[in-house]
Amino acid sequence: MTKGLFISLEGGEGSGKSSQISLLRNWLDLIWPQPVISTREPGGTIGAEEIRQLLVTGNRDRWDSVVEALLMTASRRDNVVRLIQPALERGEAIISDRFFDSTTVYQGIVGGVEGDLINALNSRFLNDVKPDITLLLDIDPEIGLARVQHRQGDENRFESKGMGFHQKVRQGYLTLAELDRHRFIVINANQDENQVHKDIVSALTPRIKAITAT
Repeated sequence: MTKGLFISLEGGEGSGKSSQISLLRNWLDLIWPQPVISTREPGGTIGAEEIRQLLVTGNRDRWDSVVEALLMTASRRDNVVRLIQPALERGEAIISDRFFDSTTVYQGIVGGVEGDLINALNSRFLNDVKPDITLLLDIDPEIGLARVQHRQGDENRFESKGMGFHQKVRQGYLTLAELDRHRFIVINANQDENQVHKDIVSALTPRIKAITAT
């Protein structure tokens, strides 16, 4: 059976992850021999979606960074054990809107949660599941926040944290990408979505060929 493929998309608010996941899923459906599934974090399963509502709605100071990290990990574990890991074991492809790098950046690097705790949460409770490839949609926070200012609904808790917060998020992601060049692919997300998709396909094609050849 073909080994499963796990791709995560990371980036700041307004980087276009949802649109790119839809385009990427359509493209992968054409080349991956097994089903292609998309998920999101926090969320992805019934229980994880309930935790999502605690995290992304309400006042910006509703939780401190430690509580956020714990809730994110609880949501992520449910998503891993009920959806992601079984799909990978069946040889399917998973595309996830965020994974543990979001906790490393938002709650760790920016939120100030100590690295030992972040590393433990990311490594001990996810059954050794990690993305094969992480696409970092890098965007200027001013452009990203302008894109989402008229977004419908009440899932705006993180968007409301201010420009300084989001600039630190961007730098945190770029730091992670520099430290793990084998897994990360940095994509310029300041462009229109069609060009971003083209850049993703161009970057992914040789990586996926290498994975399927092993």
